[in-house]
Amino acid sequence: MVLHLIGADSSSNVCIEDSFISTGDDLVAVKSGWDEYGIKYGRPSSDIIIRRITGSSPFSGIAVGSETSGGVQNVLAEHINLNDVGLGINIKTNIGRGGFIKNITISDVWINKARSGIRIAGDVGGHPDTKFDPNALPFVKGITFNNIRGVEVQRAGSFRGLRNAPFTEIYLSEINLNGVAKPRSPPWDCSDVSGVASKVSPAPCPQLSSIQ
Repeated sequence: MVLHLIGADSSSNVCIEDSFISTGDDLVAVKSGWDEYGIKYGRPSSDIIIRRITGSSPFSGIAVGSETSGGVQNVLAEHINLNDVGLGINIKTNIGRGGFIKNITISDVWINKARSGIRIAGDVGGHPDTKFDPNALPFVKGITFNNIRGVEVQRAGSFRGLRNAPFTEIYLSEINLNGVAKPRSPPWDCSDVSGVASKVSPAPCPQLSSIQ
């Protein structure tokens, strides 16, 4: 059952804007097919604009994936206001998906209370059956986060790529995610990723080389 209120799946030239959403799953999700079936269909989601969205959810505010086997590219999400969410921005895929996620820009986001502000993960989501190819690894490159602010964010973010398919060209700029008084874990968790960070607070993990 698909519970997110607005979804774009294997779609192009889409604009989602000026909406208030309260739901039990991702507020807005961009996808493109599931494992071997999505690879065979081969139709990416591309040229998608998401803007002026306000909402709350126990899951994600803006999500890409995890079903991205046909590929997702050229997505802009901007002017997003999130209140009491599980994850602010969630870009997710998994082994067996194949496909790609590239040229994604998330800008001008306000988060009021979240378990985590930003996540990119390569180990999220199940499989429709046992026929998926474990060698079908996703390609993730060119993800930009700009001007993202938040308060009461328990963890700033997590960036976890795949050992055999690292996520590259991750860019963070003008990020300020204020945590809770006594955080249970370090603010950032990173592995198998590379990129650049500028003016990020709390200080980013070493995999994202910091510049002033």
